[in-house]
Formats: sequence, C-alpha cells, structure tokens
Amino acid sequence: MPDLVVERHPDPGGGLSAGRRLWITGQVQGVGFRPFLYRLAARHQLSGWARNTVGEVEVLVCGPPAAVEGFTREVSSRAPAIAAPRIRRSEPWSGTPPAGFTILPSAAGADPRIFVPPDYFTCDDCLAELADPADRRYGYPFINCTQCGPRYTIIRDLPYDRPNTSMAGFPLCAACRAEYDDPADRRFHAEPVACPKCGPQLAWSGLDGSPPRGGDEALAACIAALDAGRLVAVKGIGGYHLVCDAASDPAIARLRRLKPRPSKPLAVMFPLAGADGLDQVRAAAVPTAAEAALLRSPQRPIVLVARRPGALPEALAPGLAELGVMLPYSPLHALLLGALGRPVVATSANLSGEPVLTDGAEVESRLAHLVEGCLHHDRPIVRPADDPVWRRSAGSLRPLRIGRGCAPAEIELARPMPRPTLAVGAHMKNTIALAWEDRCVVSPHIGDMGSERSMEVFEQVAADLQALYGVRAEALACDAHPGYATARWARRQDLPLTTVLHHHAHAAALAAEIECDGPLLVFTWDGVGYGGDGTLWGGEAFLGRPGDWRRVASFRPFRLPGGELAGREPWRSGAALCWEAGVEWPGCPDPDGLARTAWDRGLNTPASTAAGRLFDAAAALSGVCLRGSYEGEGPMRFEAAAGSMAPGAARALPLAPDEAGLLRADWAPLLPPLLDGSQPVARRAAGFHEALAQTAVAIYRAVSASHEVGAVGATGGVLQNRLLAERMHTHFQADGVPLALPQRLPANDAVIAFGQLVEVAARTPAEE
Repeated sequence: MPDLVVERHPDPGGGLSAGRRLWITGQVQGVGFRPFLYRLAARHQLSGWARNTVGEVEVLVCGPPAAVEGFTREVSSRAPAIAAPRIRRSEPWSGTPPAGFTILPSAAGADPRIFVPPDYFTCDDCLAELADPADRRYGYPFINCTQCGPRYTIIRDLPYDRPNTSMAGFPLCAACRAEYDDPADRRFHAEPVACPKCGPQLAWSGLDGSPPRGGDEALAACIAALDAGRLVAVKGIGGYHLVCDAASDPAIARLRRLKPRPSKPLAVMFPLAGADGLDQVRAAAVPTAAEAALLRSPQRPIVLVARRPGALPEALAPGLAELGVMLPYSPLHALLLGALGRPVVATSANLSGEPVLTDGAEVESRLAHLVEGCLHHDRPIVRPADDPVWRRSAGSLRPLRIGRGCAPAEIELARPMPRPTLAVGAHMKNTIALAWEDRCVVSPHIGDMGSERSMEVFEQVAADLQALYGVRAEALACDAHPGYATARWARRQDLPLTTVLHHHAHAAALAAEIECDGPLLVFTWDGVGYGGDGTLWGGEAFLGRPGDWRRVASFRPFRLPGGELAGREPWRSGAALCWEAGVEWPGCPDPDGLARTAWDRGLNTPASTAAGRLFDAAAALSGVCLRGSYEGEGPMRFEAAAGSMAPGAARALPLAPDEAGLLRADWAPLLPPLLDGSQPVARRAAGFHEALAQTAVAIYRAVSASHEVGAVGATGGVLQNRLLAERMHTHFQADGVPLALPQRLPANDAVIAFGQLVEVAARTPAEE
C-alpha cells in the first residue's frame, strides 16, 4: 500500500488532514460492511463516504493522518466476522473534505470485482430478538440483519441491493424502512430485512383435505404433525427438507420406505440448548472441540460426529459409527426445533440424487406419496443450495460436500486463465466452476446428472454464475468420458472444448493446494473414471504437475461383471477378484452362474483398476455388504466395521512393473484374509485398510528411487475414508514425508470441475 500523503487543508481539529481513497474487494457485500465502515469512520472521527460498486466497496476518508491510517488498518482487523475484506487499491486524495461520513447509493464500476455472498445462519442478536416477546419481530421466522440471513439463494442480479433480490416483491413498512435507511442500525441495507407486517409469511398445506393455515397457525400445524409422528416437508433457505421425529423408529422406517432410502444416512438437526447450544448434540454424539466449533460456525454445516450408542435409533445411519449432525441455521428452523424440544431428521427433499426441490407446487406433486404436510413460505428461492457436509480426517476437518453457507467458493488461480472458461465437472456429485483471469468460482453441490431435473438445475447454475459475476464463458472444459451427461452437453455448445481425464482433474485440483517446485506424486483413488487407455481407472499414482502428468503406478486390473452394476452391488467386485485370481468364494451370490458366464465370455465386463471397487470387494468378501442401496455403502460400512481394531500383520501389496513399465500393485494377497471367517470382521477390515496404506508408501519408495519427487498427495473419493487417510498419513510421516490431502474442496468428484480448470490453465502456453 502506498504511504499516506498528507494534504494541507482545513479540518475540524485545525491541523494537518489526510485524504485517502480505498477500493475494497473480497467478501464485502451482503455482510454489513458499509455500516461497519460508517461506525469505523465515526470511531476515528473521519469524514468521507462509502458506496457499493459492482462487487466491491469504494471508500473516501478524510481527517488527521493518524486517524486515516488507523481506519485503513482496521478495515481488515475489525471487520465483521462474516466479511473477508482485502484492499485492492489505495491512493491519496486531495480536495475539500465532506462535512460528515455518508453512505452513497450503489454505483456500477468500470472494472467490476464481483463476489457473491453465500447464505448465512441466524446470528445471536436476531435469535435474542426472536425470543423476546417485547420485540416486534418476536417469533417471526424470517428475521435477519446484515450479519445473517439468505444471500446466494435470493440474489437475482448484482449489485446486492434489495431490488435485485427475491425480496423485491415485499415493500418495506415504515419501521423496517427506517432501520434499512439508518447507517447506525445493524439492519442498514440488510437486503432481506422484513417483519410480520411487510415480509414473507408461512403457509401450511395438510395434503389430507384439511384447510390451509397461515402465519403462527401454520407453524403450529407443522409442530403438531411432527409430534404425531408424521412426515412433513419444510421450506428452508436453499430448498425443502423432509422432516420427521429423529427418535421415532416408525417415522424413520416410513421415510425410508416411501422415499425410498433403505439405508443411506439421514442428517439430524438438533435444537439449540445449553450455554453453547450443543447440550442435546452431546447427549446423542461426541463432538470434538473442532467439530463443535464448526457446528457453531456461520456456515452451520452438517458435521459427521461419533455417535453415542443407543442414544438415537440405529436406523438413522445403519452400520455406521457416525451421525450427520447440524444446528438450526434459519429462524424458522430455530422456532420449529425450539418448540419441539428434540432433534428431527432433516434430509434433502429430492428424488434419486436430484438437486433439492425449491418450489412448493413441485414438492406437493412429486412428494405427495411421501409427506403428510408441507410448511411453505412465499419468499422465492432463486436457485437451490443443499446443506454442506464436513468430516474430520487426518487432524483436520475437510469438506465432503459444499453448499449453503460456503458456496459459491472462490479460489485464486496460480496461473491466470487465458480466456473465461466454464468447467462442467463430472457425472456424480456434480459441481461446476467458472474461471477468468486469476479467479475461479466453484458452484454449490448440484447432484448426480442422471435426471432431467438435474440437467435443468445444472444449466441454470451455469447461466447464473456467468450472469452474477458478469463473465461470459468463451470456452468449456469437460470430462473425457464420452457418456457423461455433462460432457454431452458441453459438446452441444458452440464453444471451444477441452477434455480432461477424470483422474488428471483430481490430481490437478490437489496440486493447486500444494506449494512445491518439484514434481508431485499424487494418488488418485476413487470409484471409476475414464482412463487414457480406454479402461476404467481409479487406483492411480501420477507424477508431474498439472498439464504434464505421467501415470507411474496402478492396481492390477480386473474385469467388472455387469459394468456399472458393480457400483451398487459390491458382490460383483468381490466375485471379479476371486474369478481373476482363481480363488473359491463359497458365499458368492451368483447361484445361476449368469454373471460368471458373462464374465467368462467378456460380455459387459470392463477392465478397471479402481481402488473404490477393491473396497466394494472387501465389503462383500468379508460379509459386511453384498448389495448397496446408495453409492459407497459397502466401503462406508466396511470402514466402520474396522472400529479401533489393530491391523495385525498386514503388509504392503507386492509391486511389479508391467510390460509398459507401469508399477502394478497386486491385490491377490488380500483375498485369503478377507475370506477367513475364523477372524473377526473388524480385524479383516483393519488389515485391509492397513495393507492399502502401506502399499501407497511402497509405491512412493519405488518411484522416488528413480525419479525426483517434490511432494506427495492423495485424493479421490476413497480418501474420504478416514481410517485409510489417517493410516496413509501416519506411514508417510514415519518416512519423513508430509502427505497432502484435500482441504478447500472435497476429495470426491465435486472437485473435478475445479481440477479441469487447473489443467486447462496449465496446458495453455504462457504467451497466450
């Protein structure tokens, strides 16, 4: 920042006066930043003004040099908790100082630096008002201020002003207008501000022929339905939740039967209770200090926490040792949970991996078989945002899904994009990403791309990102798999297209988090992805850097009977390994031999090296899970089965180069211990994880013996397995090698779009 330049002109103190103009970028809109600047200027007795431009705040301050310097310093150090300001430009100013400090109307900037704020939780000040019978917003389910409330899901356009949001249809009453216009008020330009007189309202639809209800009666009807053990749909910030009593086995069973969702874990929302709000959480789970802090953070995510056996029904997360826990993040949730006084299931209201539903009529028509009532409200949701999910692993909390409260997520690119590019990601757990100059914005979780609605939301989010950030994509990037719906969409567009191998994108995304000048060795272990040789990769190790990867190691390939069916039926992977190795599996669930016949004839049996399918096989061969009802069920239950069991005498798998010089890890030694019924399942599971962790270290030792390796990382959906990640981390530490794991974005396919952009930027010659 340039030194302050002092200009001599009259000031209230009669001494020297300085003028400074600041352009502040980062997370500065929708976070109460202008009122903060107003109060900060008053604190330092400065005159001037502040205004929003497109994506940043422009400020003029005038007064004694020391006061101006203090103001400039405290723009960052005293900023609101949900703000993230950065002074992009600072220059001296001379002229006649304004009489006071004012907040000017928003203005469009010539060079916009747009930052779209995510949705925020309900702050403590608003919660206090919500519970105060003397407050005019007592019990109002849409209370908010500059420090809390919806943002991303209500913004139609920027700058972030009320006419550009879905609150435009709710004219402010006189009392709310006075707060909105008062720079000293914490609701100054809180764009969603409202009250019972002028704001959104609740509506209850019983779906049983009973008359609809509004306002407080609507909330009371919803509470009564939940008390009676019914299933209801509740409209939140970024979509609807399916809600039922989390302690009711019959309600949970009915939800699972009708959705249908036989065994996939269900998230549980707990009432705020106790000094830190977590008393009821601690009665059902055992959060660490870091998990507790994340639960209470402005993001208010779902956090996977060790459950207390017997505290809540096993049916919430069958076969798993953790429970997805979250706290109320909207005033409606706070009122609902506060009145019930006990936890509820709060799972996304969607079908078959689709994006969460946001429209009341669609909820009533598509979920009529499932819910017995709907709690609607009339504040439109402009775009969906599902709840984020985090899990502790290898000493850090890491995202499994980004969404409401933490997305859009912006990441600075080490290498600028030559032209604005939209990356369309993968097929499962899809996100998309937009990059221009040195900026990249990753969308919230969209979902799996196997339905018409998923593609509709995908196209909406793609258009919205470009419109909100004022950037028109001039090129596209997609996965190399020709059958992905996202890749087919990209090929239909009239734009230059770059294809990126699935696992190159995984490696590139992690490489963007690693500061190292030398070659990187990155393990990319996941389910299956299209490989450079036309087979299904998923157990690879790459050496190099983004744009220049060399495949140096992989697992021994095996053929998957039934192709994609193997992803949901772990027994197929188990059978494939046994048939490939000539090992008898007495419990193989192929009684008519059809799968074996097809495998013998090479019919629909694609070759794969996927570590995820090895985990499927292990879950099946050990008897933990033969058939899954959701992606990853077998590996998740297999990890949980290991518990705290010691791994025994597990060893790294044997390595040998194939005819092309690629190191192959042979999984065959894993089969006898997995099939050994005389050993506890926990020991077999622990030994399997240990063997794969040691195999990764053995690969590193073999590669580093003949190649320079500057740093080592591991990513892919399999690395969401905490036991594997922590065993790998421990063994690499023992070798004196830090192991990098994804920190900013999920390890799973949600990171593919970002990795595609990193690859595109790296492949582009610098002169372009």
